Amino acid sequence: MCATQAGVLATASEPSVELEILRRVTGVFRDRREPSGRYWINDASSISQEIRLLRSRGDSENVMEVDGPVLSIQESLYPGLTCFGCGHSNPDGFHLRSYMEGQVTVATFTPRPEHDNGFGFLNGGIISTVLDCHTAAVVMWEADRRGWTADEGAPVPFITAGFDVRFLRPTPLGPSLSLRAEPSEISESAIVVSAELVSDGKVRATMVANWLRFHPR
Repeated sequence: MCATQAGVLATASEPSVELEILRRVTGVFRDRREPSGRYWINDASSISQEIRLLRSRGDSENVMEVDGPVLSIQESLYPGLTCFGCGHSNPDGFHLRSYMEGQVTVATFTPRPEHDNGFGFLNGGIISTVLDCHTAAVVMWEADRRGWTADEGAPVPFITAGFDVRFLRPTPLGPSLSLRAEPSEISESAIVVSAELVSDGKVRATMVANWLRFHPR
């Protein structure tokens, strides 16, 4: 079982045992039965702790086993979105994939040659897009675990109201970049997320993104 990344699909030979495991980790999982009959579990590390507990009690025959791919927050919570940065239904987009790792949301992004800023480094607009979309994963995850659903007519429950991005040093154009983000303020009306982009062990850019409830007018 994956011990750090979020989003495993699992099955159990005894549904009641599976549901009991899910109940124990309320707040860090999304209990959603897939068409195949599998359940969606967003925090594999918490689930693995419960599996070890059940095995220690001699209940191993009813323990879940991973039988599917690791899915990202984007693929599990808003797979039909066409956003250029994080929408997996946009054939020309970045298809950003973000995962929970403990209390932090992580992702990687690999720049392409056409993302050049004209000086051999990553374009600042691309950096802003990627960071914004990564903070979206944090927001949608937090909203989903609290049951804050989208208003009628809104594709998602929250939308970017603004962000402050700081470019601390040039970002290399070639290697994969690391993204990290976590919420600093959470309420049903607004969520604030802090994020950073890291390359070669150095923070290249930071963002503080403000998200508000999406009320279509």
